[in-house]
Amino acid sequence: MAKQNKKETAGQQPAPKGYVPALKKLYKEEIVPSLVKKFSFDTPMAVPRLTKITINEGVGEGTQDKKVVEDAAEELSLITGQKAVITYSRKDISNFKLRKGMPVGCKVTLRDVKMYEFLEKLIRVTLPRIRDFNGIAENMDGRGNYTLGIKEQVIFPEIDIDKNPRIHGMEISFVTTAKTDEECHALLAAFGLPFKKHNN
Repeated sequence: MAKQNKKETAGQQPAPKGYVPALKKLYKEEIVPSLVKKFSFDTPMAVPRLTKITINEGVGEGTQDKKVVEDAAEELSLITGQKAVITYSRKDISNFKLRKGMPVGCKVTLRDVKMYEFLEKLIRVTLPRIRDFNGIAENMDGRGNYTLGIKEQVIFPEIDIDKNPRIHGMEISFVTTAKTDEECHALLAAFGLPFKKHNN
C-alpha cells in the first residue's frame, strides 16, 4: 500500500517554506472553533478533518486506444497540479471486451497543500462555471466521506476543449475523519462546498 501512495503522489512539489493555503488557515482559525461549538467536542483534536481528496476518471475508450487514457491523465495532471497515474482493469469482463491489465482510466490522490489548493479552486472557480448551477447533492457514505460526481471535465479552466474534444466524467472523493454524515457535511460546508439548500 505504501508503494501505491508514493506513486500516486509522484510529481508533487514541496510548498515554499512558511506557505499556508488559505483553506488550511480557515480550518485552524475558524472551522475548528465553530465545529467544537456545534458538536460540543471535548477538545479541538476531536474535530473532523479532511485527510485527502482522490479524483478518479474512467475512460471507457481506453480499452480500444491507450492514447485516449494518456490524454485524460495529462488533463487530470493539469487540473490538479500533480501527475496523474493510469489505472488498469483488474479482471477480464467479456461483455465489455475488457481484459485484465487494460488501461481504463486515471486518478490522482491529493494531500495537504495540493489538497487545499484544489479544494479552493473547485469551490471558487470551477463549480460556479457550471451552467444553471444550484448546488451539489449530499452523497455522504455514512463513514465520514463524500463523493462528488462531475459530468464534464471541461468545467475546469485548465481544459481546452478545442485541443481535446473528448468529454469525460470524474468522481471527486473527500476523505475525512468524521464519524457521521452530519459531521462530514458540516466540515465540507464550512470549507465552502455549496450543498443544495433544502426548502422547509
